[in-house]
Amino acid sequence: MTVTVNVQPDARPDLGRPGVGVVKVSTWDVGTPERQRAAVEAVSKAWQSRDWPSAGLLSYTVHIGEDGRTLLHYTQWTDEDAAQDFSDNHRDGRVAEIDAAVPGIERLGIHSYTLYRSGGLGADERRVPGCLVIVDVEFDGPDAARQRAWVDGVFEALESDSHLHPGGIAGYFHISVDGTRVLNYAEWESAQAHREALAGPGDGVGSTTPQWAKVQSFPGVSGGGVNRYTPALSLSAGV
Repeated sequence: MTVTVNVQPDARPDLGRPGVGVVKVSTWDVGTPERQRAAVEAVSKAWQSRDWPSAGLLSYTVHIGEDGRTLLHYTQWTDEDAAQDFSDNHRDGRVAEIDAAVPGIERLGIHSYTLYRSGGLGADERRVPGCLVIVDVEFDGPDAARQRAWVDGVFEALESDSHLHPGGIAGYFHISVDGTRVLNYAEWESAQAHREALAGPGDGVGSTTPQWAKVQSFPGVSGGGVNRYTPALSLSAGV
């Protein structure tokens, strides 16, 4: 299979595509804006010079961190077996080529997720995200019911909030396979729109409502973070 390549501004996965059994999300620290761009170019070259590894990998997307040093990697797989097969049989050559082009990449870990809920984008809208906001939420132990309850609480808060910033496009809420994390892959019109939403009267992008207060004081949340990224590169199997 050949490789289909999309670059900014269309460099994002089809988050609602059928057949996705597991999503892997990881971060690289490459150090500088120049090395961010060089690493994206190295990824593109290493993947385009080879056949697509298997039908079990549905897409591979890379976004550039606003911090000037990180890259976010988002991959969609049919199942864990497909991801393991790639790691065992197809990963090493690509990694070696990328590391030769950009030595010293620090790989900060990888987490496995499934998509639980999504919403926000109307069927009649065609807005192209200029910014991807990754919201990480960590819990003090594994609890699948608690993960889902937190996400459901966010949707209740969104539905009750009549003053949401119009620059938000959609949110895709993922729950980690190990039961300890939630990740929201949120699409925004621009980084400035997200900054404006954070500068509003509430704690975060929402208003000062009881529903948002419940989310913000949810029991068992032990950490997390919010980071902005720019679409850079998305790869998938060609026909």
